[in-house]
Order: sequence, then structure tokens, then C-alpha cells
Amino acid sequence: MSPIRRICAVQSRAIMELFFAFSERHPVAVGIGVFILLLLLFSIRIANQYERAVVFFLGRYVRTSGPGLYFLTPLVEWQSTVDIRTTTTSVEQQETITRDNVPIKINAVIWRRVVDPARSLIEVTDVGDAVTQVAITALRGIIGQHSLDEVLKAQDAISEALQATIDKVTEPWGVKVERVQMKNVEIPETMQRAMAQEAEALREKRARQIKAEAELEAAGLLKQAAETIMESPAGLELRRMQMITEVGAEQNTMTIIMMPSEFVEMARAIGARGEEKKS
Repeated sequence: MSPIRRICAVQSRAIMELFFAFSERHPVAVGIGVFILLLLLFSIRIANQYERAVVFFLGRYVRTSGPGLYFLTPLVEWQSTVDIRTTTTSVEQQETITRDNVPIKINAVIWRRVVDPARSLIEVTDVGDAVTQVAITALRGIIGQHSLDEVLKAQDAISEALQATIDKVTEPWGVKVERVQMKNVEIPETMQRAMAQEAEALREKRARQIKAEAELEAAGLLKQAAETIMESPAGLELRRMQMITEVGAEQNTMTIIMMPSEFVEMARAIGARGEEKKS
């Protein structure tokens, strides 16, 4: 055995001998000391950083303790621990009717947090179930005030209205609703087909509008080109020659030659003179 362990063993033995000698001489004092030590051991409590202890003295609320170390009087005080972290509550799928009488199925998720642990225990039996029931009632009421298009397009605004409504009810319970988000909106199949047909008709309408605008723009450009050519007839001949060159560059078996309009008018005049001479 090492010297240090030998010294520790000797000291421990000496302390035990002194304790037994004192207990033989003063048994009452030793009993009182042991009782006080047990009381201290049963009185010490520790709460985590995310917990609060709601303490009751003979059934009456006296304080909220934590986080860290705190004391509890045995036999006359007891506690209930409350988690103050943000908790998610899922609202199961609910079937409701919109303002334009369209039946839809919708569910949501609620983010809530206990801000007053005492009230969350004293004012309501089950905070989670109470918040869920309030959310179901608020969800049906607010959806009934909006049309189907508003429910599909303005989900953020509806979520904010839901949050304000639920938070107003849960505030006396010491619960803060931080966020409400609609997770899924299910509409009937007949309405889905109608919406698909409407979307297809809108796309076809936009396609026709774009095509008409393109034709109008092309007609304007052609008008400008014609006015430019009328100002310079030589430009028309250059355009004809360019077209013949483009046609000849392709692998075509037939070539179209465009005659100037002046040649056509001259041939027509010569034909007219020939008819006059014959007559």
C-alpha cells in the first residue's frame, strides 16, 4: 500500500472511532444530526435550464423555482415541473366549408411555449389538449370567412389570423402561440378538375394574346418596310436579287425567278399596241 493510501486509511479509521465514541456518549445529538441531514437531502431539488418548478404549500401556490438549485420543505410542500421550451402541436385533418361553399380538408401545426408556468398548471387541466381544441375551432371559423382562392393563395395571411386568434384565447393560460402554419389543403377531385380546366383556358388565352401581339408587331414592321421600299424603288430590286440568291443557295430542284414589275408593265403596253395595229 502506498504511503498516501495508508495515511487516508488511518484518518478514516480515526474519524469512525471518534464518531462511535461520540454516539455512545450523546446518542440524542447524533440522532438529531442524522435527521437534519436526511431533511437536507430530501429538500434539495435541481431544475434544468429549460424547466421551472411550480411549488405548492399545503395545496396553495407559493412560488416558481428554478432553474438550478432550490429547496423544498418535505411533507408540506410539493412541486410540478413545467417544460418551457417551444413545443409543436399537430391539429389533425379537419373538414370545413369555405365562404363560397366548397368543402375542403385542412390540417395545421402550432408552435407554442409556456411563458407562465404557474398559470399553465392552475388555470387549465391539460395545456396541450386545450390549445388543440382552440385551434380546431379557430381554424373552422377563419376558413369559413375566406373563399377557396383566398385559402390557396393567401395562406400566410390566414396563418397570421389563426395565430392572433389562438394566442388571444391561450394568453390567460400562460401560453404564447409563436407560429401557426397550415400544412396541407385537400380539395374535392371535381374542383381539382375544374381548376385544371380554368388554368388551361387561361394559358390558352395568354398564348393567343401573345400570338396576336406578335402578328400586330410584324404587320407594323412590314408596313415600315413597304414605306421604305416605296421611297427607294431600287431597294425592291436589291431585295429581289437577295431572295433569288437565298433560294439558289439551297438544294432545290426548282428555282423561281421574280420579274420586276416594270417589265410586266412594259410587256403589257407592247401587247396593247400590237392589238391596236391589228385592229
